[in-house]
Amino acid sequence: MTTKINFGTDGWRATIADTYTFENVRRCAAGFSAYQKQHTSPGSWIVVGFDKRFLSEEFAIAVSEILCGAGFRVYLTQAPTPTPVISYSVIDKKAVGAVNITASHNPPIDNGFKVRDEHGGAIDPEGLKEIENLIPDDLSQVPSVPYSKAVSEGLIVRFDAAPNYIDHVKKLVDLERIKNAGFRILVDAMWGNGAGWFPRLLDGGKTEVIEIHNTRNPIFPEMQRPEPIRPNIDVGLKKTIELHADVLLINDGDADRVGFGDENGNFINQLQAYGLLAFYLLEVRKERGPIVKTLSTTGMLNKLGKLYGVPVYETGVGFKYVAPKMLETDAMIGGEESGGYAFKGNVPERDGILAGLYFLDMMVSLKKTPSQLLELLFEKVGAHYYDRIDTQFSGDKSEKIQNILNANPKEIGGFKVLGLNTTDGYKFDLDDGGWLLIRFSGTEPIIRVYCETTIQQRIPAILDDGLKIAGLK
Repeated sequence: MTTKINFGTDGWRATIADTYTFENVRRCAAGFSAYQKQHTSPGSWIVVGFDKRFLSEEFAIAVSEILCGAGFRVYLTQAPTPTPVISYSVIDKKAVGAVNITASHNPPIDNGFKVRDEHGGAIDPEGLKEIENLIPDDLSQVPSVPYSKAVSEGLIVRFDAAPNYIDHVKKLVDLERIKNAGFRILVDAMWGNGAGWFPRLLDGGKTEVIEIHNTRNPIFPEMQRPEPIRPNIDVGLKKTIELHADVLLINDGDADRVGFGDENGNFINQLQAYGLLAFYLLEVRKERGPIVKTLSTTGMLNKLGKLYGVPVYETGVGFKYVAPKMLETDAMIGGEESGGYAFKGNVPERDGILAGLYFLDMMVSLKKTPSQLLELLFEKVGAHYYDRIDTQFSGDKSEKIQNILNANPKEIGGFKVLGLNTTDGYKFDLDDGGWLLIRFSGTEPIIRVYCETTIQQRIPAILDDGLKIAGLK
């Protein structure tokens, strides 16, 4: 029976050797080819990249063969390459889009098929639905060009995406200042594509960069998955203390997301990180422009928007919403709760490498440690605290949705409920300025219960009420 392939928040992800097979990956490539044919000229170039998961390069080659069969030419990365570097290569190579074989932060048994548009950003929901509808049921009528033939005829060109991306980054941030700051930086590459990048960018000065989890290991030891949140980062936080590091930088499996640990081994959560990065652009770099945020990220951005006189736009969850809104509004920064942040002057795509460099530049510019930076942000907008619980589910999603809607709570965690936002999930606004969000993952059979509050001690009660509303307790 033909597998029905559904594109989620950022493309398609599935379990290797179950539904993630060479046949189904080729079918996805055929759907993407058909989509591109409707929007671009024959002979256009498409960038294809891959991560360090099991068979990722082989899957990328299979995709390239299908794209060549459809009349496109392919720039195929010569090694595992961070997603933001692949996205920048779309612009650099004047390509019409990209395919990236990666499951990002998913468990080791998964792989994925990410797609990007001519801007290097995520394709909007309508485009993703169009690609999905163009995926053929079988490959009997789908032409392909064997890899060796495509290479010999110049249809597939292997390339190193790093040098041009590095030249681009040097125009956005003063690397020499960071090199000479004398920092001891610990980098947790999470066994992923970000390994080697910070040493390469920052070697040659007084600053020392130490990496952990920086080799290829598709089972991702010492973590549940390569996602830069606890408990996956606990080894890195402990190592920060042991090595007396000034900061911990953490990239997920494909390096489009970033996490931070302070000098005391404390995690700076994703919402706090987004607040800090926006504050850096506004206060240190004196930039002005719209902020784009998903509804699952921090209210600190709204407060910063008011303080600095810039508009804040809220979208659904995922860069398929954020990237188009950034382009529409010429935004200064865009980001989401998962630790992905994009910046004006770069591509409208999450960049965990550039975000890490901006954080280091903030430390240099303000002469403060990470914990002091967070204190400074809280002085501006007040303290904000966040947490999230992910729970796997099975069965009928519509039944669970009805349970949420039927709950109609008046109070959550001791706070009065001011309203319900159903733009993407079920977000309950609370009278302390915080919120509770219940949302189904777009890539996995998971219900996420998130909250932000100005009173840290209330987090357990808010999340507990959220689990009850979701029918998980």
